[in-house]
Amino acid sequence: MTLFTAPAFFAGMILSLSLIMAIGPQNAHVMRMGLLRQHLWLTIAVCITADMALIATGVAGLAQLGGLSDKLLGAMTGAGALVLLLYGGQAMRRFLQPPPPPAPGASAAARLSRRQAVGLALALSVLNPHAWLDTAVVIGTASLAYARPDNAVFGVGAAAGSLLWFSVLGLAMWGLGQRLNSPRIWRALDALVVVMMWGTALWLLAGLLE
Repeated sequence: MTLFTAPAFFAGMILSLSLIMAIGPQNAHVMRMGLLRQHLWLTIAVCITADMALIATGVAGLAQLGGLSDKLLGAMTGAGALVLLLYGGQAMRRFLQPPPPPAPGASAAARLSRRQAVGLALALSVLNPHAWLDTAVVIGTASLAYARPDNAVFGVGAAAGSLLWFSVLGLAMWGLGQRLNSPRIWRALDALVVVMMWGTALWLLAGLLE
């Protein structure tokens, strides 16, 4: 990478990190999978791959085309809100009725299959309109400030930001998993998931009614 393209790379990385670091549905799910130690790195790989695909879509032309059509955005918003409501309902059920303490050596929660883990991570990444707006539209639009090939370098920097963030978050959750494995911490995490999932879903549905 030349010195000329380095500013574009780091600008893309900083923008990506600033958008992704807020505790949203994706991050809350990664946190939960990390504390459960269930398919954490598979979940992270799916989230990173989805972000990279959305960033590439935005930089390659979605922003230049004016973003998503109203009908497509409306359909994605409705589907995303439904996924978030259902996932938040599961967290609310766990919050209201915490599972009994597991027997020594037993798993603290029902284990997801690899297919279920991939499907859930994809749903919270691809069916989340916030992810589309942040990665495809915002980053795609910001890349227009750079001429070719620096716009592509900007996109690579944004993808690197996603890779960096999810890797650090995954390592932190993996390392803290045993220390934070207590009923109080799990109830607090479930409460956070409920607030994030339902709050985002209601905000999305309110936008559809405007």
